[in-house]
Amino acid sequence: MSTRTVGARWRGGYRVTVTAGGFRLPVDEPESAGGTDTGPQPTDYLLAAIASCFALALVHSARKRGEEPAAVEVSVTGTYDGPRYSEIAIEIVSTLTGEQAERLIEAAQRVCYVTNTLREPPRITFRHTTR
Repeated sequence: MSTRTVGARWRGGYRVTVTAGGFRLPVDEPESAGGTDTGPQPTDYLLAAIASCFALALVHSARKRGEEPAAVEVSVTGTYDGPRYSEIAIEIVSTLTGEQAERLIEAAQRVCYVTNTLREPPRITFRHTTR
């Protein structure tokens, strides 16, 4: 078992800077929600995490079988229902044949950390510290 920690620092308004490893990611809300639209909103990062993880899982699964797809694109669409997504649709476009894609999508589902986390949600805990 291992852990990873990502931090978020509020920058005013609805802006936050997320630190993940050595990377800094801007987060904001669209102007229509009171933000300044200077970065993706948090739910966009959730969809991005799904898309990127599943693309990598698909390529990883192909390579384990001695295959190398020439192209893989993953598009993820979330449907809002109140304060959460009620449905998340993953679309894969690739150079794989139908049979290869079916086999590799099944394998990728087993190794994609993000979709597995959403499928079997972890326990979430909260702790506050006063500065």
